[in-house]
Amino acid sequence: MRLCFLVEEQYRYDGMPVDVIRQLTAWGHRVDVLRPGSSLIRLSETVRSGRHDAWVLKTVSGGPGLTLLEGAAAVGLTTVNDARAIRGVRDKALAAVLAEARGLPVPVTYAAARAEEFAELPADAFPLVVKPADGSSGRAVRLVPDAGHLTDPGAEPTGDGLLIAQPYVPNSGVDLKVYCLDGELYATERRSPLHPDRPPTERHVPLTPEVAAIATEVGAVFGLDLYGVDIVLGPDGPVVVDVNDFPSFRQVPDAVARVARAVLRLAEAGGTGHLLPMPRPALTAPARAIGGNA
Repeated sequence: MRLCFLVEEQYRYDGMPVDVIRQLTAWGHRVDVLRPGSSLIRLSETVRSGRHDAWVLKTVSGGPGLTLLEGAAAVGLTTVNDARAIRGVRDKALAAVLAEARGLPVPVTYAAARAEEFAELPADAFPLVVKPADGSSGRAVRLVPDAGHLTDPGAEPTGDGLLIAQPYVPNSGVDLKVYCLDGELYATERRSPLHPDRPPTERHVPLTPEVAAIATEVGAVFGLDLYGVDIVLGPDGPVVVDVNDFPSFRQVPDAVARVARAVLRLAEAGGTGHLLPMPRPALTAPARAIGGNA
């Protein structure tokens, strides 16, 4: 099988996807690597030729890689994940709309071009979690206690794009990260970026049926096969606070081989071909959980 990986500079030496590429090559498959943003790409020769069985994206949000993946999908090539699904989660404002429409447990979401515009919200909407709509890897995510701190001079630059804000969900200071690899679920617990005072722990945790069902429904809502879901356990139950396509899969046993096998299976199947589904009233049954089910 011949695959094309789009890997931006930030992930050039990252285990995901470098080790996955090595594993696929060791299994006898041919993997071509394109580096959007740092090399010349001959679009007519590379995209339109159709010589790859599937294209796989590992890039930052807002980078040029997604445009190239969408170009491959537009001419009928298989992409992993589906290019339309990736667009649906890379834009966090769009993701919030889709998630709420499908009944996923997500916080109320506000959008603005500038952080100071969130000052129009009532005082009881604070504290707020404010982040770029096109952010990734926790970039510029901050907890704003009140309207007076929206323009703190020490805040990390957020760029020129849209911002979103969501009411802070009280929790223990740790996030639950649920990974899905082509239908298999695995969960880890790690320190929240909003609570840097907590010890930097990361450990495997069991999956409850409720969390497994939510994580499975996220895949159905967005049409994803390889993804991660950030969940906080608030006073009213689990809340989805972020969704990532092709995450790190940290702490997943034998993650490299699992991801490589999933890429091959999806490539052989021609991708999922999912359009974003229409709303359904109820959560689906969970996918199969692996490693320490509750």
